[in-house]
Formats: sequence, structure tokens, C-alpha cells
Amino acid sequence: MKIIIVGATGTMGTYLSSAFENEHEIIRVASQGGDFQVDITSPEAIENFFEEVGPFDALISTAGPTYVGPWKKLNDAAFRKGVEGKMMGQINLVLIGQHYINPKGSFTLITGALTDEPQVNFANASAANGAVEGFVRAAAIELENGIRINAVSPTVIENSPHYFPYFPGEIPTTMKQLEFMFRKSVFGASTGHIIKP
Repeated sequence: MKIIIVGATGTMGTYLSSAFENEHEIIRVASQGGDFQVDITSPEAIENFFEEVGPFDALISTAGPTYVGPWKKLNDAAFRKGVEGKMMGQINLVLIGQHYINPKGSFTLITGALTDEPQVNFANASAANGAVEGFVRAAAIELENGIRINAVSPTVIENSPHYFPYFPGEIPTTMKQLEFMFRKSVFGASTGHIIKP
């Protein structure tokens, strides 16, 4: 399969790229580094990328910036970071990518436990996650040609210990769990699902 991984230079993307590269053709996409550099907040940049890379079988997104910080500093400008990054960035990967993906292909987006279990400093991420999950459920009933879409929703990742203090009492998602969550989405039959560890 020809698999696009967006966010390929981050913690999750780097791991998944290595996990899948011996079995499939991996196209690494990131804001910096990777095979292609794409600003996912720009629909034009996304369109240009798909034009260049051509047809593909699966797209995995582990990308999406959000505002992290105190509620009292959260304003319109800060909130738009998550709206334009994690929310519309990922949604546009699907809205535009549906015209380039092969029949029976799949999209897998990233959300997280913050959707259902908010934490201090993460209101923006919680809102963006909720919007993406709603989009995944709705898109699943309208995508054509057997194309599937799911979201992976981990807790804090074991390889990101700097985030542990923000998630007291949360059992970290292991990298192997993360891998198999994405495998379930990409290689399974599910669509419209929010896949959790």
C-alpha cells in the first residue's frame, strides 16, 4: 500500500513510519522535514501536495497544533490555533484527499482522551478533538467507493513524558498499543469509529 503519514517527524509519526515502512510505501509529510513539507492550515498547500503525490491507499494523520495554556489566556486568536490546525487541518486532509485516494482506501485522524476527559490547560484541544470526532462519524456515512474513515484516540503517549504532569492518574498509551490502533483503522474494516486503547 501507498500510505501517507502526516506529522511523520513527530513522536507518533516517527514510530508509525518505522513500524510500517518494511511492509508498505510510506510518504512522510511534516511542516518541516519528511519527504514533503506541508502547512496543513493551508487548503492550497494540501491541494498542491495531493497533486504532486498522486493516488494513494491510506492517509494517517498524527498532526494538529492546538493552544496549550491557562484558560484565562485563551482568546479568539489562541483558540483559532486548534480550529485551523487540529480541526480544519485534519478535516481538509479528508475533504481534499477524497478526490485523490484510491477506492477502498482509508483516512485515520488523531484525536485523544481530552475529548471526554478534559484536563487543565487543554480546553482548545478538547474542543478540536470533539469536532474531529463528530466529523469522522458523519463523513463515514457519506464517503463513496468503499473509502473508510476513523479516528485514533489515545491517552497521553508513553514516549512523551513531559506531558505526564498534565494528565495525573492517566495510564499512558504504549507505542505498541498506538501502532495496533492505527493498524486496526488502516487494515481493518471499521469506519466511523473512534478507536481507543
